[in-house]
Amino acid sequence: MTRVWKWNRPVTVREVLEDLQQERSIAYTTVMTVLDNLHQKGWVRRESEGRAYRYEAVSTRAAYAAALMNEAWSQSDNPAAALVAFFGMMSEEQRRSLTDAVRIVQGPEALAPPAPEAETPAETGVESPPSSGETRGTPGQSPDHPGR
Repeated sequence: MTRVWKWNRPVTVREVLEDLQQERSIAYTTVMTVLDNLHQKGWVRRESEGRAYRYEAVSTRAAYAAALMNEAWSQSDNPAAALVAFFGMMSEEQRRSLTDAVRIVQGPEALAPPAPEAETPAETGVESPPSSGETRGTPGQSPDHPGR
């Protein structure tokens, strides 16, 4: 599957064979058998091209990895603990990728830091505007009794 995903297009047994032979010796019939098995399992689809077939991945490598993770997680008797353990194994780069993925799925506001709470006028040193019907006098004066 790695080779089929790598090419990202329909491939022939011969193309996969030549690619694999750059690293090791392997027989044409072995590659043909593996691709046929992948077809039987529904991992690749194939179309006839003359006397040969062209094989194409049914899903992406990312979708396959996601399905594996989902299957493993769904088999846990404590999914939350499994996630905590999984996240604990992640590198910092993987955690950033996870954060990016959550933003993509839920939108950017999903992981945005909470908005700061509004400060009171006393904390900012800025007086709030008078409410309707309220008048302001000079400092030290009562609004109801301007002379005081």
